[in-house]
Amino acid sequence: MAAAHVHPGHPGHPGHPGHPGHPGGSRMQGPPPLLSWSPDMKHSDRERWVCIYPAYINRKKTRQEGRRLPKPACVDDPSPQEIRDVLQALNMNVLVELKQYPRERSRELQCRGRIRVQLRNDDGTPLNVEYPTRDSILLHLGKMIPMLKSRQAKAPEQAQASSSSSAAHSQKKGKGKRR
Repeated sequence: MAAAHVHPGHPGHPGHPGHPGHPGGSRMQGPPPLLSWSPDMKHSDRERWVCIYPAYINRKKTRQEGRRLPKPACVDDPSPQEIRDVLQALNMNVLVELKQYPRERSRELQCRGRIRVQLRNDDGTPLNVEYPTRDSILLHLGKMIPMLKSRQAKAPEQAQASSSSSAAHSQKKGKGKRR
């Protein structure tokens, strides 16, 4: 009995031009893939850069959901782009990756994003002496993100929306007297 053989030109073969291949169609060109980590890598290698997820400084998250700082030092729903903008203003080497935080329950695209940032030079000295650790960077992000122009423009709209919604909820609704 002969085994069924699929020819490379056959539509059922993955190499056939009619095969969709990657679900998103053409792949976007980005930085080369990261290598596996090893202790002999230099600090300038992207694999040695620290990772920062927006959940680390999200005031709406609990400690179990990944928040790393006290709530007063955090911001509401920071985006990876906001984190990138603040770190680039410090002239730090930054890379944004489309990665999902493992503790994030939502699988939506806007919940994705991880920022890699270089903390040290190849000789081990801090790249920026004011921010030598991940925690010092997180505290700086918590202070600076609310001051971004994109946040300043949104603040008046949010204040109006919250005051109008609180006014609507101030009227008590009940069943009245039971008889």
